[in-house]
Amino acid sequence: MEAHLLEWLNLSVRWVHMITGVAWIGASFYFVWLENNLNRVNPKTGLAGDLWAIHGGGIYHLEKYKLAPPSMPENLHWFKWEAYFTWMSGIALLCVVFYSNPVLYLVAPGSGLTGPEGVAIGIGSLIAGWFIYDFLCDSPLGKKPALLGFILFVLIIGAAFGFSKVFSGRGAYLHVGAIIGTIMVGNVFRIIMPAQRALVAAIAENRTPDPALPAKGLLRSRHNNYFTLPVLFIMISNHFPSTYGSQYNWLILAGIAVLAVLVRHYFNTRHDSHKFAWTLPVAAVGMITLAYVTGPAPMPTAPEVAKAPAKIEYQPLPETALGGGAKPAEAAQPAAAAAPAAPAAAPAQASNAGPAFDKVHNVIQERCAVCHSAKPTSPLFSAAPAGVMFDTPEQIRQNAARIQAQAITTQIMPLGNITQMTQQERDLIGAWIAQGAQTN
Repeated sequence: MEAHLLEWLNLSVRWVHMITGVAWIGASFYFVWLENNLNRVNPKTGLAGDLWAIHGGGIYHLEKYKLAPPSMPENLHWFKWEAYFTWMSGIALLCVVFYSNPVLYLVAPGSGLTGPEGVAIGIGSLIAGWFIYDFLCDSPLGKKPALLGFILFVLIIGAAFGFSKVFSGRGAYLHVGAIIGTIMVGNVFRIIMPAQRALVAAIAENRTPDPALPAKGLLRSRHNNYFTLPVLFIMISNHFPSTYGSQYNWLILAGIAVLAVLVRHYFNTRHDSHKFAWTLPVAAVGMITLAYVTGPAPMPTAPEVAKAPAKIEYQPLPETALGGGAKPAEAAQPAAAAAPAAPAAAPAQASNAGPAFDKVHNVIQERCAVCHSAKPTSPLFSAAPAGVMFDTPEQIRQNAARIQAQAITTQIMPLGNITQMTQQERDLIGAWIAQGAQTN
């Protein structure tokens, strides 16, 4: 029941995060588009420009003041809660998914970090990220946007590299996204909203507003705009293990971030001209290139796997990683197996013969079916994650591509390697898949 409730808590928080994130990012995109498309030819006195638009069967006329109207309107809408709730729900999701069980989801196997140490690094990075960013923006670099942007990019990718050494692939990516999200909401809370409040207060007190504050708020708003596409990629990246699960995941993140910023820059500037239209085909070619260079390495052949020792000693599952809800031996023991399996392949009868399926089946039952089963024995799950089950040979064969991607190529499964799958076992399964994934 605990795993079931945790899954629904995860779903609820994730849904709120998605809804509020769409509202925040949508508003950001719209106002940048609005700013870029104002008609600034002979504007009325006091106006910076206006815009006529049609949407949903209605015609709208929007006007932007150079600074502010002579008197404030009775009803003025503030855009802030979208940002605040997106960040709060994101932090809640970080706690539910990663911080509630850091040994399993956050800390990389073999990193030497304890769960609390991993959580401390994660939280500390969010705080440090905001203060470093804010300091750089208020320094003389703030007057050199291109140089500032380059330095921020280097620092963020440096953080990604550091995270990749101590966190799981998903944990590393999500913490980079959390740093960027914290910077974005910090801009709203600490810079943009105070500038807007000062503007409204000055008008209410019948004094000239300070133009420096709105200008500073506009700069931070632009930063948020360029951050959005990299953050959106990170939000969906956990569906694509070939990115976060790669040995060079931080470089892949850097490449996709650059491509995303280029595309965003084109849409930010196309109102003036299409001189940055080249960024679109460059981004497309860049994605194709990333897909090519991150392709999986050739798998070992059956004869190579057959050279391995004939027997592998299984290690019991660590009870703490499983959550303490079941004895390790009970969690690790598959329902259909009566004794520890010996998954290593015997020498093949012919050079092109693959490993016997019964050996592969034993490994998958011992290392994977603890979670991926109609009735998981792990207390962490009440149902098979993503609906993937390995109870029957046919289910294993049908999911061979998933197994290849997640357990062989990127080795992100088992989660935190709590079942201690060995490289020899991974090679065994990889050779079986390479030979056609036959179950007879």
